[in-house]
This record gives sequence, C-alpha cells and structure tokens, in this order.
Amino acid sequence: MIITVTLNPAIDKTMTINNFQSGKVNRESGVRIDMGGKGINVSKTIQALGGESTAIGILAGNAGGFIRKELDRMGIEHQFIGIDGETRTNIKIVDPVQGSVTDINENGPFLPLEVLKDFEELTMDLLTDTSLVVFSGSVPQNVDKAIYKRLVDRAKEKGAKTILDADGELLLEGVKAGPYLVKPNVHELERLFSTQLDSIEKIITHSRKLFDYGVHHVVVSLGEEGAVFINPKQAVLAKGIEVEVKSTVGAGDAMVAAIAMALDRGASLEETIRWAVATSAANVMTEGTQAPSLDEVMRLMKEVTFQHII
Repeated sequence: MIITVTLNPAIDKTMTINNFQSGKVNRESGVRIDMGGKGINVSKTIQALGGESTAIGILAGNAGGFIRKELDRMGIEHQFIGIDGETRTNIKIVDPVQGSVTDINENGPFLPLEVLKDFEELTMDLLTDTSLVVFSGSVPQNVDKAIYKRLVDRAKEKGAKTILDADGELLLEGVKAGPYLVKPNVHELERLFSTQLDSIEKIITHSRKLFDYGVHHVVVSLGEEGAVFINPKQAVLAKGIEVEVKSTVGAGDAMVAAIAMALDRGASLEETIRWAVATSAANVMTEGTQAPSLDEVMRLMKEVTFQHII
C-alpha cells in the first residue's frame, strides 16, 4: 500500500487571466477549484494511473470538509485528523498569453503539538514492512522543520520505503534520515547545497552526496528539459516531451506518483523513467491541479527518450 502524507493541504483555486498585470485590476477568463496539497496531488495521480493509495494528513474548517468530500467522491481512501481553523486556499494565476504561472500560497492553520503527536502515531500504525510512504510539501508554520526527518526515521524502523519531496529546511533535515528516494527539482537542489548547478555533471555530483546519508535514489526534475535519475551505479538523463502546457502546477507531484507506483510494483529503472516522464508531461496538459489522463500517459510513454550519462 502506498501512503501519502499531506500536513498542509489546500484548496487550489486556479484563475486564468490573459495579460495578468500586477498592481492593476485583472479580469479572469476561467476559474477552477481543486483539492490540493502535494501528497493529495500524488494520491489523485496514483488513482488516475489505476493504483491505490491512502491519503493522510491534517484538515480544518469548511475547506477541509470540501477536501474530505472530494476524496470520498473520487473514491480515494483517506484518514485525516481534524483541527480548529481553516485549511488554506492557494491561488494560481495562469496567464496563457505571457506563458506564466503566479502562485499565492497561504501558510495554513496552527497545528497543536498534541495533534501532531497523534498524527505521527496514526502514520506509524498504518505502516508495515511492505508500505511505501510519500512525505511531501510544506508544513504549518509552527511545525518544526525536522518533522520529515523524524517521520522518515520512524518509518524506516517499521521497514517501510520512503519518498521525500520537500524544499528548504524540510529537505535539509529530511535527507539526514536517509529516505529511500528523494525528488527535488533543480532549484531545490541548488538551495540545498547553496550553489548553482548549471550542468548535468554538477547535478549528478551533488545528488550523489546524498547517498552518504543512506539515500538510495535521487530524481532531479528539470522542468520542460526532463529529469535526471541517479543511483550509486547509474545516472540517466530523460529528455522532456514537448506538449501543450495548460498548467505546470502539480507536475512534480505527478512524477512522484508515477515513481511511487513503479517502486511499489517493482518496475525496472527504464520502466520507472518512462512512467515518470510521461505522467509529468501529461499532467501539464491539464488545467488546475487535475490528475493526468491515463490514455494520455500511455500515448506519451512511447515518446520518452533517455540516455545513460554514467
């Protein structure tokens, strides 16, 4: 069973605005509302690909109620703890004319420490030595930045495989626990090492430093240029697929979902790469933070190309 953890879910409100201009009155030409948060996005994509997962995390208020109803409607298994306050709403402004996406993200509600402890125990109760758990996304402001490190450590004690997709201090602390797989984008990797990574060779060299912590695989997404898949013996550059872009939001989550499913099913590295790249490309062809179409993923898998670097 794949378990996705979302400590800071959101309602994603995506607005399409042609020629968006800061500081001026703008009129939208389209709006859609999706349940979101990185872990929830992963669960949505897993379902779209024909897999199953259990989504867990923290929800609050009317927005949290909306997310519960959407999970029920979609048939995604979930176990969320409720708290006071209101689950955040994130605004995505998509400007198809300028080809830009502007994110305005709320911080999320205060998470009482006793509830966080309850959540940690819930997570551990769900895990077995056949579990694969995805820790991804931001956390409420009052939650300590070592939360993913602590959860990864405890998950590994249960024998579970772990995937970490985070940024900043959450990533910095989380990698110290040695997750099975880490999936930063190139900018997150640059922030992690406080250096510019302007070549594939530098990306590979710095990624392999994470193996010293016990990490087994690193996947670095490069946006439209593709992704680099790195393990101690191999480094593979997968080229991006040229598609019609409607929204880049959630593309990384879609890639994580495909990787999680591939790992859970014991797929080869080559199969994993094809699923990951095709799923991410299919995701950017959808509006808002919708999951990609399985038919589109299967079509795009035939277009995935990659080369072994080392």
